[in-house]
Amino acid sequence: MMQPNKETKHNHQKMNGQRHSHHAHMVADFRKRFWICLSLTIPILFLSPLIQKFLGFGKSLRFPGDLYLLFLFSSGVFIYGGWPFLKGLYSELSAKKPGMMTLIGLAITVAYTYSSAVVFGLTGEIFFWELATLIDVMLLGHLIEMKSVMSA
Repeated sequence: MMQPNKETKHNHQKMNGQRHSHHAHMVADFRKRFWICLSLTIPILFLSPLIQKFLGFGKSLRFPGDLYLLFLFSSGVFIYGGWPFLKGLYSELSAKKPGMMTLIGLAITVAYTYSSAVVFGLTGEIFFWELATLIDVMLLGHLIEMKSVMSA
């Protein structure tokens, strides 16, 4: 059996170190995205008509322009928090191998596009709170998964 030489061992260790560094950077990125999006989700929940109704507030928390503010907060979550999933959607479809990122990317795109259309005049329901909580849960799930991969 052939023994790896010193240079081969060094290159292997270097590659493992780079891979670990890349995963650590991704964990930090997902952690940051999660906390920012979670903080934006709180006003999204309070501004959402369905949540207000469910909590018994009726229309007491409504004010002129509240749906536009809801749209702005939701746009932040969709663009910033949804970016890894939208990027994954593009990668998977480009490779003609749809997977989980395709499912998540499609779900958040449909929810965001439809809800935005409702804010700007289409008759229907707004799904921004569902969009925000889905992105939060998916970011947290990916964060936990990456941390477990790194510790393996």
